[in-house]
Amino acid sequence: MNSSEKHKPRLVVVLSRFPFPTEKGDKLRAFYQIRDLSKDWDIYAICLSEQTISEEHKAKVNAYCKELHIFQLDKWKKLFNTGLQFFTTKPFQVGYFYQHSIHHQIDILLKRIEPDHIFCQLIRAAEYVKNYHSCTKTIDYMDALSAGIKRRIPQSSLLSRWLFRSEWKRLTRYENILFDYFEYHTIISEQDRDLIAHPQRAKIDILPNGVGEHFFNYSKPVQKTHDLVFTGNLSYPPNINAVHYITHEICPVLKASGRNVSVLISGANPVSEIERLQGKIDLTGWVEDIRDSYAKGIVFVAPMFIGTGLQNKLLEAMAMGIPCITTPLANNALGADSSSILLAETPEGFADKIQMLLSDEELRERYATNGQNYVKANFNWNNLTQKLSDKMMAISR
Repeated sequence: MNSSEKHKPRLVVVLSRFPFPTEKGDKLRAFYQIRDLSKDWDIYAICLSEQTISEEHKAKVNAYCKELHIFQLDKWKKLFNTGLQFFTTKPFQVGYFYQHSIHHQIDILLKRIEPDHIFCQLIRAAEYVKNYHSCTKTIDYMDALSAGIKRRIPQSSLLSRWLFRSEWKRLTRYENILFDYFEYHTIISEQDRDLIAHPQRAKIDILPNGVGEHFFNYSKPVQKTHDLVFTGNLSYPPNINAVHYITHEICPVLKASGRNVSVLISGANPVSEIERLQGKIDLTGWVEDIRDSYAKGIVFVAPMFIGTGLQNKLLEAMAMGIPCITTPLANNALGADSSSILLAETPEGFADKIQMLLSDEELRERYATNGQNYVKANFNWNNLTQKLSDKMMAISR
């Protein structure tokens, strides 16, 4: 360790998941932020986890950390603490990720480390540090979680609808209350910021996700084997909804017009209802290098109707030079214009845009180039994280 490293300020990063592998949006965001923040800070990472982390994955994160601490969530305590929230006003997911024994150990760590600043990702991890006042703190809301839950209510069963409605109200209240426990606040998109209930929400800084540099530099010769491709964590409800929409809404419209399309779906943890679609789609599940799946598709289609935040899948597909079609909801966070991305809201709208791209190679190339240039200019991890670092430095002095 050289002398300049010894004088870096100490940053405690608190995460509700271990940030590797980066198959989920919060993990991807945390991994790249830790990587780039480590240039200015000594990182003390505190990660909750629901499973045992391999030494290989630990090493990927530890390369950027002064210290790495992983706390395993006990299965029975998760269930008990989630149920306990029926007697409180806190969100159920906050109870799910909170365990008193872990909180005690984190308190001991904070007393020893004496951080110059604390960075907490997602409100569900905030219970562990919200009452620590010996340094300044940042909360990264990431998304308006309350809005994401609210959008799922109409599509839920009767019992689920009651639970989701209760969680929506709890999250709305909790997002508001937490604001005052932290000195600095970030969120992925303007549309999510506007959905936070706090009267001073305008003070929340917009800090979008970036895209890994390797998505711009993919050079493996891969044959285009599928007309359409979609990727994502396949246990996440908005992605499950998108796969069903592609299969049951868009493809039948295309077939009725005389075009049978091949569809590739890739991503971790496919639920059984997606696995049952095998035959109608080609399902890979988890792949070691997700770029291989993007590269096999002619058009990337993302019918996102209930998610929040910025869709990493769109950033990655555009970075790889694949023309994309998505919904206005997803593009609100992305902010791309009509020369860089195509938008649709109905099965017929998606089908028309797909037909248009599949039938015109020159048009595909134009959208591919414009989309790639847009992402390259606006979603660089290093630039985005430097803004975060500079602000946290300023308020921690």
